[in-house]
Amino acid sequence: MTHYAYLFINIATVFFPIVLSFDKRVAFYKSWKFIWPGMAITGFIFLAWDILFTLNGVWSFNPNYILGLSIAGLPLEEVLFFLTVPFACIFIYQCLNYYVKWKPADFIVGVMCSATVVYSLLNCCFNYHKLYTLVTFGTLAPLLIYIQFVLRAKWLNRFFMAYAVTLIPFYIVNGILTGVPIVLYNNAQNLGTRVGTIPLEDHFYLMALLLMNIAFFEYYRKGKAVN
Repeated sequence: MTHYAYLFINIATVFFPIVLSFDKRVAFYKSWKFIWPGMAITGFIFLAWDILFTLNGVWSFNPNYILGLSIAGLPLEEVLFFLTVPFACIFIYQCLNYYVKWKPADFIVGVMCSATVVYSLLNCCFNYHKLYTLVTFGTLAPLLIYIQFVLRAKWLNRFFMAYAVTLIPFYIVNGILTGVPIVLYNNAQNLGTRVGTIPLEDHFYLMALLLMNIAFFEYYRKGKAVN
């Protein structure tokens, strides 16, 4: 049964979002068609990096907890990860949009974006020799700069709310993946700082993954990424 562990995590991640998508109030199933294009584009980019990371020993996968089926050198479960996690997180984003009317002030969001960009750029400058660190922060910084300061997207305050809530299941899922461990990280390719068993970069990798997915979701949902 242990070989099904990573697959089970993927199924558990997406199970309730799929079932609750048919709730009459949020009716998330009506938004599914706006998810797939952005998920495909984002998934292609992140899977390309995933292949690069795996080939360069940034991380590896414990054969005891995967089925052994692979796509382009990645375990099937790892490929599914880039479908199940964004789907679940966009579901959380939509639920918060419906049920929570409060949102952080634009000033606070601006400060958070600026601080994250500065922190990301500093990591790129001082840790450019660490592949996971460089790619994670080197992706997040331009994404935030473009969405916040070029597009001036008004949904960023809702994004940060969703990101904060998403950290709860993130610590559960990633805690299992890194604690068992199912995914093994090479500390020579990251900062070596962990929150529990989770590398610090994972938090910002998740932010970049969600930011790109939600930007595309908003674009396809409304025809533009500034509302």
